[in-house]
Amino acid sequence: QGEFVETGGGSVQPGGSLTLTCTGSGVAYYTLGWYRQTSGNQRDMVATMRSMSVNYADSVKGRFTISRDYAKRTLWLQMNDLKPEDTGTYYCNYDPPGKREWGQGTQVIVSS
Repeated sequence: QGEFVETGGGSVQPGGSLTLTCTGSGVAYYTLGWYRQTSGNQRDMVATMRSMSVNYADSVKGRFTISRDYAKRTLWLQMNDLKPEDTGTYYCNYDPPGKREWGQGTQVIVSS
């Protein structure tokens, strides 16, 4: 299917929750991250994980949680208390992505 495959997006009301899942051959390395695209080709970091160390964008701290299972080559993003500004297409990739290929992403829409 590819190096990265993202699923779990959808349309929710503000305050709702979603869990995004990333699978693929690329999810077998030390440092991974979730990125959000809102326009053009720009993708902004949402959350990253390196071993036991995690980092979040200020806008999602306290609401999103990144986790992974090394054996199952799976990365998750638990998204709680969603806000309209969280809307976008979410991708997973290395941290930093460098020249790695991007998957198709999964779309998240938060609206009333």
